Amino acid sequence: MTSIALGLPGIRRAPDVRPDTTGRPETDGLVDRFGRVARDLRVSITEKCSLRCTYCMPEEGLPPIARNDLLTPDEIARLVGIAARDLGVHDVRFTGGEPLMRADLAEILAKSSAVALGASISLTTNGIGLDKRIGELMAAGLTRVNISLDTVDRDHFARLTRRDRLPAVFAGIEAAKRAGLTPLKINAVLMRDTLAGATDLLAWALENRVRLRFIEQMPLDADEAWARDNMVDAAELLAVLGSRFTLTDPHREDPSAPAEEWLVDGGPATVGIIASVTRAFCETCDRTRLTAEGTVRSCLFGDDETDLRGLLRGGADDAEIADRWRAAMWGKQAGHGMASADFVRPVRSMGAIGG
Repeated sequence: MTSIALGLPGIRRAPDVRPDTTGRPETDGLVDRFGRVARDLRVSITEKCSLRCTYCMPEEGLPPIARNDLLTPDEIARLVGIAARDLGVHDVRFTGGEPLMRADLAEILAKSSAVALGASISLTTNGIGLDKRIGELMAAGLTRVNISLDTVDRDHFARLTRRDRLPAVFAGIEAAKRAGLTPLKINAVLMRDTLAGATDLLAWALENRVRLRFIEQMPLDADEAWARDNMVDAAELLAVLGSRFTLTDPHREDPSAPAEEWLVDGGPATVGIIASVTRAFCETCDRTRLTAEGTVRSCLFGDDETDLRGLLRGGADDAEIADRWRAAMWGKQAGHGMASADFVRPVRSMGAIGG
């Protein structure tokens, strides 16, 4: 048994600065009043999912979005093109719900990739069905995937997701590895219910040569019992992992990346921790989000949304849409204040917003 060999890094909080109230600057990029620039675009394309994770959505699923309210492949591609060409976005990630639930996913990727001007095209998925579609998705421009997996125990997976589909997830992971979609990242939500299996999950990740990242559970889900005082935080996870592995902090190379990466047993393998609650990284946030209905969300935890679908379908030109997007970004708040007692949950759940 090894012990953890590190000290906890400093907490990164929202910037304690006054916003710029002199007016939005003349710039092509997505800049806010605090000087942050969004270059990472997350695009949710559906609310549907093949799982029913207890922390993510109710057993019956989320209320369906009317088909006509969803952005079409052409509309998604147009917004991706505006983001890459006019707004400085260089990373595009498609999310859900579960993006593989859209039969036209390959069409979405192909049309978006064609206008993305070299921006990376990636996917966050639970992996179910990925093995059957990996060829068409890569041909359409997919360059990388993140796969969600909270446990490698089949019975526990079935209880947690309300579906006995762990073999299908493993099949998707193996298909991504064979296809060379690297680095292949595995995202695990850190919960009291999964903490005991965290070391087994890391051991599995090391054996399968995938990059594991634990994410502190956020109050964006179906679990109304979420409480800051009861959540598993990064410090507790590090102590549990340290009972089996030696972890050392290699320091952060990219300050805008949400994950803090720790070397495992001297490296080169690492394990990441995204401490969205206890070590908020609002001050370095570089993301902008599109919902499946075509609204912009500048913050995962804010309820402010700006409608772009109406502009798309109302005949607006690209310059008008880009300017509306810049205005939405300019109004972004300094931080979400999730650790404070007065935190208010967003109206939308994570399954409806996308990751």
